[in-house]
Amino acid sequence: MLKLTNSGTAWQRLVLAGIIAGSTVVTSSAFAGECPAGKTKPDVREKVDYKPVGVTDVTLGSIDLEKQPAHIKGRELRFRKLTIEPGGIVPWHSHDDRPALIFIQQGEIVEYASNCSEPIVHKTGDIRPEVFGTSHWWKNLGKETVILYVGDVRKDPQDHNM
Repeated sequence: MLKLTNSGTAWQRLVLAGIIAGSTVVTSSAFAGECPAGKTKPDVREKVDYKPVGVTDVTLGSIDLEKQPAHIKGRELRFRKLTIEPGGIVPWHSHDDRPALIFIQQGEIVEYASNCSEPIVHKTGDIRPEVFGTSHWWKNLGKETVILYVGDVRKDPQDHNM
């Protein structure tokens, strides 16, 4: 345990300041990339019919969950990498039957969710859970390529929605 007294060294004070600053960053980033308070409402945003633009979607691996101890028939756990160029669009899709976790590895991207009246900005390091009740589309409004890593549970192998 770090004990500080009036005779504490500058190094000890620096370590304590770093711990406090680090915990503040961790606390504030826990709320990053979420719908702002009071802006959540079901079906507040209508479906749009944009096609994919500037998006590369590569499946890095998958597991047939029926063959695993969970025995989830007809489900696949897959892990993908999405690369979205500046101006790129990930088209409208639903997560009612396909839960996912999105990790923003690089860049900043804006999500337009069916259940949030405001656009949601996601930045490097954010993780976005996508669950039942979420339909949305995403757009890269920046000048940097965005890289997302996606883990999802897909039911229909023919479902090529992003």
